[in-house]
Amino acid sequence: MEAPLLPGFQSELIFSGFDSEYRLQLHESIFNLIWFGEGRWSWDDIYHMPLFLRKYWIKRVTGILQDRQSSANNTQQKTKSNKNKFSTKR
Repeated sequence: MEAPLLPGFQSELIFSGFDSEYRLQLHESIFNLIWFGEGRWSWDDIYHMPLFLRKYWIKRVTGILQDRQSSANNTQQKTKSNKNKFSTKR
């Protein structure tokens, strides 16, 4: 038996909590900020952080990680090109 609808409410949902997909994204972002933040924040700090600040730090950390990755890729490509330049062909 379902809960009866209260007068004035059109929705069948009584509780309007977060759906499971959003909760997964929330906890994934909390984990990533803790992990890649290298101990700068605690779980509680990030969970209670205002949403706009959490989004800002996620963007910032993502940008730093992308810069590190592109730098590593450039270094790897330079190393490969130097090996090809100085390799002796017989």
